[in-house]
Amino acid sequence: MTEDTHVLDAPPEGAAGDWTIPQDWAHYSAEEHATWDILFERQAKLLPGRASNAYLRGLDVLKLSKPGIPDFEELSERLMKLTGWQVIAVPGLVPDDVFFDHMANRRFVAGNFIRRPDQLDYLQEPDVFHDVFGHVPMLADPVFADYLEAYGQGGQRALGLDALKYLGRLYWYTVEFGLIAEPEGLRIYGSGIVSSFAESRFALDDPSPNRIAFDLARVMRTEYRIDDFQQNYFVIPSFDELLRLTVETDFAPLYETLKALPDIPVAAIDPADVVITHGTQDYANAKAAA
Repeated sequence: MTEDTHVLDAPPEGAAGDWTIPQDWAHYSAEEHATWDILFERQAKLLPGRASNAYLRGLDVLKLSKPGIPDFEELSERLMKLTGWQVIAVPGLVPDDVFFDHMANRRFVAGNFIRRPDQLDYLQEPDVFHDVFGHVPMLADPVFADYLEAYGQGGQRALGLDALKYLGRLYWYTVEFGLIAEPEGLRIYGSGIVSSFAESRFALDDPSPNRIAFDLARVMRTEYRIDDFQQNYFVIPSFDELLRLTVETDFAPLYETLKALPDIPVAAIDPADVVITHGTQDYANAKAAA
């Protein structure tokens, strides 16, 4: 199975019009469940003291009755009681309009496949471990759950404004790779970090990346890479503030302003940035020289 097997242009046979498919929990193999257990165990041991309080509270939602990969029905039942969200299975990456519609209606789409045992440390396409272990704990937090719903609604509006590039960057630097300032220090909450054994450490401990105070327009101007550690992480002060900015901002004029401005390259520091940690860029420089 190649890494792009689940990147599709149209719903495959057996998928509904909204791209949903049965999770078919009973058909996971023993090896697939074992892969989940290995990934879960090592991340659950690593994240205390690194992940946000909201994420760690939500992680309890994943402690379900069956071993291995969680059953989406059982998971959704718990989430519905907490925040009104549910987890639905899809065959892979879905079109933007489908993604935003599900999110705007508190349906989180998750791939129902899991990486191979030889892919434990990296898989470019999100699998069930990334989607469920990485994202679902945050769906149990009421404020972050509201943020994701608002993001989905914003995505539906952005489809007609030629602005998906900017909105995608907001998702990347918050939902996927966000940091938060908590009383104990910087903590991770982005799913791309909490589900990664290596980046869970790199994002907080390594001197290479910049850690910059969150600014909405700045984030939406910033390019990113999908195939390596981030070199800029953006730090929100609270989930309440992230939600407030999302709900109160009129994005249409902001998009027009952003279209007139140059993009900010990966790893760059902007003169207006409030820099929490000015990175050495040693990691990026070493990769470039290799």
